[in-house]
Amino acid sequence: MTVETKFNHDYVTGFSNELGEPEWLKELRLQALAKAEDLAMPKPDKTKIDKWNFTQFQTHSVKSKPLASLNDLSDEVKALIDLEDENKNLYIQLDTTPAYTSLSQELKDQGVIFTDIHTAAREHSELVQKYFMTDGVKVDEHRLTALHAALMNGGVFVYVPKNVEVTAPLQAVYVHENPETTLFNHVIVAADDNSSVTYVENYISTTETEESIFNIVTEVFANNNAKVTYGAVDHLNKGVTTYVNRRGTAARDARIEWALGLMNDGNTISENTTNLMGDGSYGDTKSVVVGRGSQIQNFTTKVIHFGKNSEGYILKHGVMKDSASSVFNGIGKIEHGASKSNAEQESRVLMLSEKARGDANPILLIDEDDVTAGHAASVGRVDPLQLYYLMSRGIPKVEAERLVIHGFLAPVVKVLPIEGVKKQLVEVIERKVK
Repeated sequence: MTVETKFNHDYVTGFSNELGEPEWLKELRLQALAKAEDLAMPKPDKTKIDKWNFTQFQTHSVKSKPLASLNDLSDEVKALIDLEDENKNLYIQLDTTPAYTSLSQELKDQGVIFTDIHTAAREHSELVQKYFMTDGVKVDEHRLTALHAALMNGGVFVYVPKNVEVTAPLQAVYVHENPETTLFNHVIVAADDNSSVTYVENYISTTETEESIFNIVTEVFANNNAKVTYGAVDHLNKGVTTYVNRRGTAARDARIEWALGLMNDGNTISENTTNLMGDGSYGDTKSVVVGRGSQIQNFTTKVIHFGKNSEGYILKHGVMKDSASSVFNGIGKIEHGASKSNAEQESRVLMLSEKARGDANPILLIDEDDVTAGHAASVGRVDPLQLYYLMSRGIPKVEAERLVIHGFLAPVVKVLPIEGVKKQLVEVIERKVK
């Protein structure tokens, strides 16, 4: 697995210069590119990815025209957005092009930053440098993180100053409309002391493709007594091979809450880690997955406790059909010194066909005595007693199965904060399990 030769030192230098990036970011890119060849690929537990293509691609930067109007979007993208909201906080990216950005004047006056990652690097260089691949995801973790740092070509930067509470959600929509797109998307959400923000993103394919690569990294920072709610619905088509790494760092009395609808149709590796660094910090990750066709997926969710009295929760519900297979790894780790912490997790998988496979692995790693921890896991068919109860009331079997599945996935669906996104996830689930 090597990078195409044309994406070399000269290419990265020229790409960075074209974007007008600060010197520190260009140097970081070049150092990451130099490291990439010598670093190993990630090794997700129980999933072989040696034959997956994450590094061979022909195009890197796909230019699209900025949107003249939101009405120029496809109907499936417009359905995600409240077009009537004049004060919408919205970012739209078409392939690798920032196509639309809107932030209310009130939030601008309060010092909130919500813009594409390239503009942020130019206009808020020191702030971006503080958060970009320093205390969250590291450049040299493995080859895919190094390539990501070297070839980043999209994403957003969110910053909420101290004591600012953003009550309306910020929404980003990443539209995959060119079959040749290769996306290295980087998202940073940073909430300073005593602040709060809700950020919701959608990845959506409006095109069919035989082979595309998406390499996505998210870094979330909740400083002292801050709260970040992060919602996402990933729905990329079956020709897209995806690596996604979402990581959060919570300081003292901070909260990070994830609500993730993982609906890609292609092969996917997903890592989600929350580091509870401060005393009294809180992390809650809720994920739903639907696998179909012959896709292979690996989902690893970690909550790592460093602070005393920290609380970490993992809830993962998956539905597998056809010959799809998924591995669900849930890891709750309490480090030495994180006394009076609580680590809880639950992973459950429904199997809808004989050839489908689900593997739920709850893991607790405890290095401290005075703590609370627990886990639960199950893999099985739709409960026949639930079906019997519904069918005894005149509901046909197919409709009864549908209701059971939606009820099974509801704990995540109902907590998504934007109605259009919630509706999209329900519709995606409906199509995938039909």
